Amino acid sequence: MYPSLTFTLDGTPIGAESRTTQPVINPATGALVGSLPCATTEDVDAALQSSQRALPGWRRMSPLDRSAILRRAATLTRDRAPDIARGITLDEGKPLAEALGEVMSCAEQFEWHAEEGRRIYGRVVPPRLPEVRQIVLREPVGVCAAFTPWNFPMSQAVRKVAAALAAGCTLILKGPEESPSAVVAMTDLLHEAGLPPGVLNTLWGDPAAISTQLITSPIVRKISFTGSVPVGKQLAALAGAHMKRTTLELGGHSPVLVFDDADIDRAAAMLAQFKLRNAGQVCVSPTRFYVQRKAYDRFVAAFADAMSTTRVGDGLAEGTQMGPLANARRVQAMEAFVDDAVSRRAEVVTGGRRIGDTGFFYAPTVLAGIVDDARIMTEEPFGPVVPVTRFDAIDEVLTRANALPFGLASYVFTESLKTAHAVSNGLEAGMVNINHFGMGNVETPFGGIKDSGMGSEGGTESMDGYLVTKFITQM
Repeated sequence: MYPSLTFTLDGTPIGAESRTTQPVINPATGALVGSLPCATTEDVDAALQSSQRALPGWRRMSPLDRSAILRRAATLTRDRAPDIARGITLDEGKPLAEALGEVMSCAEQFEWHAEEGRRIYGRVVPPRLPEVRQIVLREPVGVCAAFTPWNFPMSQAVRKVAAALAAGCTLILKGPEESPSAVVAMTDLLHEAGLPPGVLNTLWGDPAAISTQLITSPIVRKISFTGSVPVGKQLAALAGAHMKRTTLELGGHSPVLVFDDADIDRAAAMLAQFKLRNAGQVCVSPTRFYVQRKAYDRFVAAFADAMSTTRVGDGLAEGTQMGPLANARRVQAMEAFVDDAVSRRAEVVTGGRRIGDTGFFYAPTVLAGIVDDARIMTEEPFGPVVPVTRFDAIDEVLTRANALPFGLASYVFTESLKTAHAVSNGLEAGMVNINHFGMGNVETPFGGIKDSGMGSEGGTESMDGYLVTKFITQM
């Protein structure tokens, strides 16, 4: 039903029988599903040494051979997708169909990076003197450390692993202790695909202790982190003190701009479905809804209807459209957001309550008439609660949408080409979606600006964080 959990050092799995453990809980039932072994300080040192030993051979390996390993990993991912997806639903909570979609996207990540790694090109720069040769090379940065979140336990890990390995780097991965099964499965299938020992080491345990030990080690040359803004800033400061490169994909608070001329019913239906993906626990989830005045009442009614009819339940149950929140803390956070909004005279149009007393379920919630200084308008909710407010003019809504320090994703619904052009230029966000949701494909860059991070994953930009530039001039 649920796999045995391990971490991997130098190609060898380390099980729960030989280390202290921490529980893994099914958020739909509150039941214990597994015991996760925690790495010691000595284990982290061993991972560092293993990654350093493996680096010379891996970076010298032909890009075609590295590509072949990643391609085999893609095939194994598809073959094992149902079992991996079931593990994700058991420890993370999302509906099984969503989990399966996540796993299948990881096969694409492996395949795309397998090909992109074969195309890491340098260039020849024309010299000023005929006897001089000038060459620019792109080389692996070295040993990397990656830290990945619980909400997309496999895809967030694969984004970093596939890019690092394709670039010729070795990697130490500290995955999410709350939802570890997918990382265990990914590590196993990569080694079965032919990955040499030490190229990928994985660790579980105290996040603060492990991240400090890895980042301060002179062996590690680059850090990649996906998670909250406060933690990202702490890691960036630590990395900066040691002159380590960083790629940071941090939190967002994504504005949604719905204009009077939009297809209101279509926008409401699409946004409700997208908002409740993974129970709203998504960094690019639409979270602040600004609706132009003439369309406001119609949009709120249609959106609330779509939210209220969503089927909430155990992710393994047939027909479930939204699963539980990750833990009890997330339920308490939703309650606090709603209480604050109501105290500021917002209207609870639908939801606004916990569901049942088993597991961590919270009803899809719509809050109308929200004020801009309510907590849910200024803090990322990371859950199925949506505030909706009115606006009148483009300049006004752009000012309000850009007022926060976040800048990850944004969404616009309009039938006007002129409006779409104006807001796509005016929104301060790393990604702008107009009349659909087009982010996250492996061939497109994914990342934010301002407090939402630096660097991109996906697209040709994916490789940039794992490569250094070397200039050679020879006479």
